[in-house]
Amino acid sequence: MPGPESRPIALPDGTVFHRDPEIHSGTPVFVGTRVPVQTFVEYLEGGYDVDEFLDHFPSVRREQAIGFLEMAARAALARVA
Repeated sequence: MPGPESRPIALPDGTVFHRDPEIHSGTPVFVGTRVPVQTFVEYLEGGYDVDEFLDHFPSVRREQAIGFLEMAARAALARVA
């Protein structure tokens, strides 16, 4: 079985998560994994840090978690701009 280093971390446009009707009924997941993005959000809301999340979900790469946070920050800032 390939390790996390051999899995894609982003789509060609740089997006680190996607929806696939074949994976969790279309719930957004990190690219190359079956880990829902919502799980990451819930970990952060629960007081866990990125490293703790990555320890529990080793198929998600740090670049993906940071990429998601960057995209979320840009989206939030665009709403108030």
